[in-house]
Formats: sequence, structure tokens, C-alpha cells
Amino acid sequence: MPSKIPGVAGPATFQRRLERGLSELGVSITYGLHDDALDAILVIGGTRALGGLARARRKGIRIFHRLNGMNWIHKRRRTGLRHYLRSEMNNLLLRWIRDRFANHVIYQSAFAQNWWEKTYGAARVNKSVIYNGVPLEIFKPNPALQPPSNPIQLLMVEGNLDSGYEVGLQMGVELANRLQSNLSQSVKLAVVGKISKELEAQCEKTSDVPIRWLGLVTPEKIPHLDQSAHIFYSGDPNPACPNAVIEALACGLPVVAFATGAIPEIITKNAGAAVEYGGDVWKLEKPDLEALAAAAANIFSKQALFREGARERAQEAFSLRSMVASYLRVFEEMA
Repeated sequence: MPSKIPGVAGPATFQRRLERGLSELGVSITYGLHDDALDAILVIGGTRALGGLARARRKGIRIFHRLNGMNWIHKRRRTGLRHYLRSEMNNLLLRWIRDRFANHVIYQSAFAQNWWEKTYGAARVNKSVIYNGVPLEIFKPNPALQPPSNPIQLLMVEGNLDSGYEVGLQMGVELANRLQSNLSQSVKLAVVGKISKELEAQCEKTSDVPIRWLGLVTPEKIPHLDQSAHIFYSGDPNPACPNAVIEALACGLPVVAFATGAIPEIITKNAGAAVEYGGDVWKLEKPDLEALAAAAANIFSKQALFREGARERAQEAFSLRSMVASYLRVFEEMA
């Protein structure tokens, strides 16, 4: 891999998990592009080491490119000129690597693949869809932590809730308000993620429910939070394959979200509810929050059914072992 990704969420989490899984299978992992013994390179998202990728291509080293979605919300929300330009440059970098360097493209979901191919055309190399996976022995149900029925515990976990993505948090606050009103029962909202104090204050003004602002938390704390909530709300308007959603399912925490992005691929059967958005999500039109609240109320009323369904869905499709095996199979097929 070109470099070790910093941080505690998203690509950094994926990299740590894949490295652990491959190492357990005897695959040697190195960082940097100057090792002459490299058999293959996995680029996670983007890298500025284009010169190193070019040298690797000339040497015949296989390059695999793992792609998420694209930056897009900066075109719909005012996020500032600097953020706009950085988003556009990152998209250009991702496209350049996919089209000029990759021997094989790995998309995180069918949604991500369709989005890229609709926008920029199909890659001229082989491609695969491999969903993210989680260690099911760590992310698992804990009946001792399952909360009592009152108040309803609604959890939201995102890495970043600014630069346009505050829209998901605002919808989460409105969801909590409507759920409390519809059920005439107390609701508490817990929010994990990077949030400005100004945004916290804005949400407090519009919220009818208590909000716990947990900020960024370490990965080790996430299972406990998932295990002690009733419902997980996914606020990303168009998620490509959100780790937080999969982690919640693995803990037996049912998920409610709009049926946008990769959510319909992830939330199936009784794992939760994927609700029609009710407008054009790409334009961030006003969604059908009443339908979302009704779905959340149904999940709360059938906790045993949905908690079991969430865990079953994670075991069926999102184990770390299965994800690592899929990556290894793709690597070996191109050996």
C-alpha cells in the first residue's frame, strides 16, 4: 500500500482490518512504493504518489484500486471555495488513478460502481464489488447492554458532520422529534462524529429531545454504543458502503435510513428499514421524514425481530473473514 492512512474511521479502519486479516493468512504487507519485492499494490482511494505508481506499472507490478464514492455534496451546499476546489481535485485524482494506473478496480458497492461508470464511463480493466467487513467476534450483540424500553435510544455515528454533511444530522434531529411525538414516548439521541460547536448549538435549538454529543470516539468504544441503543440512524445522504452501518448490524442494532446510496444493498430483510427518500436526494430536496419516523417506530415495536435480523444480515454478508478472502481471491486471480 502507498502509505498508512491516519485517523480512526472510514479508509483508515478498512486498512487496519484488511492488514490484520491478510497478515493472519501469511500475506506480507508493506507501506511505500520503493520495495523491489512488491507483488501488488493496493491503492485505497487516492494517493499523490503518482510517480511511484508509474514506476510500478513499468515494472509490471499489479495495481489494485479500491474506490468509494465521489465528492458531490459541495455542488449542492455552500461549503466554501477551498473545500469546493479540494473536492474537485480529489475527484480528479481518483479518476486519474482508476483510468491511468489501475489493473483492477474494486468498488465498495454496486452503487459506487454504477455512480463511477455513469459519471466517467466504465474502467477499461476488470472490476469487482467487495463490501466492507467487520470482525464479528468484536462487533456482536450483548444482551446485558440492551437498553430498557424507555427512553428510546437513537444512535447516529458518522466520521464527519460538516462541509455539507450537517444535513444528515439535521434530519436525524427531526427524526428524533417526530419519533417522540408519534409514540408519545421519550427519545434520546446520541451523536458520534466531528461536529462544530456552532452546529451543536443550532441543533439544540430545533431539538425536542436530549442530545448527547460524543464527538470522535475510538473504535474500541463503538461496540458498546451500538449494543446499548435501540435504533441506528444513518445520516449520509448517499453512502457508498458505510462501516458504521455494518458495525451496527453486527452488534444486532437495526438500522433506519433512506433508501439512497448503497443502503438498499445493505439493509435487507429484517435488518432494519430502507425508506424511500421522497424526492431527489442528489438535489438534497426535502425528504419524507414522516415515513422515516414511522419505520423507526415499527423497528422499536419489534425489537427482538429486528435485532436478530440485523445480526443475521451481518453474518450473511459482512464478515471480515469473507471480505479478506474476497480481496485475496482477486489478488491471486491476477497473479
